[in-house]
Amino acid sequence: MLNIILLGPPGAGKGTQAARLQANRGMIQLSTGDMLREAVAAGTPVGLKAKAIMERGELVSDAIVSALIGERLDASAGKGAIFDGFPRTGHQAEALEILLAQRGRKLDYVIELAVDEEALVTRITGRFTCAKCGAGYHDTFRPTKVEGVCDVCGSTEFKRRPDDNEQTVRTRMEEYRAKTAPILPYYERKGLVHRVDGMAGVDEVGAAIDAILDGGA
Repeated sequence: MLNIILLGPPGAGKGTQAARLQANRGMIQLSTGDMLREAVAAGTPVGLKAKAIMERGELVSDAIVSALIGERLDASAGKGAIFDGFPRTGHQAEALEILLAQRGRKLDYVIELAVDEEALVTRITGRFTCAKCGAGYHDTFRPTKVEGVCDVCGSTEFKRRPDDNEQTVRTRMEEYRAKTAPILPYYERKGLVHRVDGMAGVDEVGAAIDAILDGGA
């Protein structure tokens, strides 16, 4: 029953790899943002507390986030966990250790999908999709066979996500570095950190993660 933290900036492929681990290994992804939204929507006791705090424009406390994670761990006993978005501070890292220990668990690996910022900018800013059927393309890596025409449905209308621009990508990178800077040294001292080339192909990244989880790296 592996418990891991998967780190990586937006666009590094973290979501893809988390989904793969869930499908192949039966792990659960504990994304604090998603859990908060679900708890608020469901009107759980923790969700109601979080809703009141968020409506006041305040940040949800570590105690509430920890309670959410504890609930989810209890509901998925026997399954490995992928932590996403938590911990982000040294204090939260210590809280996670306590949460896991209380349930007879421990953190096994911290895996960072390392990326090259310039390459990531190219990867993200080049993405576009067919406005009609949703087929995905890329200016450099996967252009349409006929310029301006969707390979799948023949539509000539395409769209790009408004936040897929260079400034947004660089801002996200800065935010990521700020959030991970406090916890990476903490876990490096414990010998838990492993880095994978996040710019490699999806299957290559997946194989590298599998090698780490299977004790081969």
